Amino acid sequence: MIRQGMSSANHQPLRGLFWMVVTGLCFVAVTALVKILDGAIPAAEAAFLRYVIGLVFLIPMIPTLRRLDLNRRQWGLSGLRGFVHALGVILWFFAMSRIPIAEVTAMNYLTPIYVSVLAVMFLGERMAFRRILAVVAAFAGALLILRPGFRVLDLGHIAMLGTALSFSVSYLIAKIQSEEMSAAVVVMLLSIFVTFGLAPFAALDWVWPTLWQLLILFGVACFATAGHYTMTLAFSMAPVTVTQPITFLQLVWSILVGAVFFAEPLDPWVALGGAVIVAALSFITWREAVLKRRVTPSVNATKS
Repeated sequence: MIRQGMSSANHQPLRGLFWMVVTGLCFVAVTALVKILDGAIPAAEAAFLRYVIGLVFLIPMIPTLRRLDLNRRQWGLSGLRGFVHALGVILWFFAMSRIPIAEVTAMNYLTPIYVSVLAVMFLGERMAFRRILAVVAAFAGALLILRPGFRVLDLGHIAMLGTALSFSVSYLIAKIQSEEMSAAVVVMLLSIFVTFGLAPFAALDWVWPTLWQLLILFGVACFATAGHYTMTLAFSMAPVTVTQPITFLQLVWSILVGAVFFAEPLDPWVALGGAVIVAALSFITWREAVLKRRVTPSVNATKS
């Protein structure tokens, strides 16, 4: 008998939720550490140093890198993704030095929404009416956060819109790559190409970092790596429909960290806008899971 979906041995929703909570804490720690730098190091340089330090975690994968046999198209996609992702990282570091942590976190939720729209435009995926309404609701949530015309927008807000768009293009390319190579290879190539992509931008405005600043960036690399690992654990133990709503806790923690450690005032509009975006994203995730179950034969209907 052929088993479909997640095996019963790995179906551990409570553990999946736990690891998703840990993931959120790791990513909030990343934003908080970057905030501590407070723009003392130029955004491109800070991003470059973070990725250089992160390459240490790729040392065990050197034998895999040597055995890679990719064609020109695959190398081209990897290079393109590295450049686009590098641009998004620079914009993210810049935004962190300009606007509150909570606003960065809330606007970052737009990335998967952009991915849904771009998948329709470039991959030929279809978008049902309900999904269109969810996307519209997500952009309405972004407007609640930005409130153009009711307050002065900072360059950091514009940077975050660019960050979400850049990351969405990066993830769309990753979706194409994942059909041709393993996830480990995709992540490894991203880290390498992003580092090379950031290097010229970092060199344009280089400031020698202090030992303390390097330690902070090392912490950023550690928490980012840990966050991606625990997120993978969460996805392996529970469906995305279960873990997705938990990502809203990142916004809650971002608000608390911003208020307690950086004296950032609570903005209820940011919390409301973030909640709307997460609700829309959770609905899209749930609908995709429902549609997938409809087209996937049940366990009893599929026989070996």
